[in-house]
Amino acid sequence: MRWDRGEYWLTDEREHMDVDAVCSLLADTYWAANRPRAMLERSFEHSLCFVMRRRDRVVGFARAVTDYATFTWVCDVVVEERERGKGLGKWMVEILIHHPVLQTRSQFLATRDAHGLYERHGFQKTESMKRMPGGMQAF
Repeated sequence: MRWDRGEYWLTDEREHMDVDAVCSLLADTYWAANRPRAMLERSFEHSLCFVMRRRDRVVGFARAVTDYATFTWVCDVVVEERERGKGLGKWMVEILIHHPVLQTRSQFLATRDAHGLYERHGFQKTESMKRMPGGMQAF
């Protein structure tokens, strides 16, 4: 699918994903900076990915890990620094959480910032548990 907003467009179509550009965006984040490229590529293969472009340049990314029935985990939401402050992250999250195949029983995410962005979409802070086999870093 494709959504347009002025000179920006968002798509979930894999053929529009520029892996190099997305890896570069994620390399500038606190949560994914240390993920090896092979790990990033594997995560893309097993997720519904959303790529935002301004004309032909990648300026945003988000992905959803899901079983398409009981849960969706929203992750890796990022907008290029010079494009922030334009409501693009809000727009991308809104499209993602209302996507027809992501209407699961629950939607989750983990973040240490941008709580207001997610709370406006109905997310609530909850207690959770995690296990990190082999001492892998969480993000």
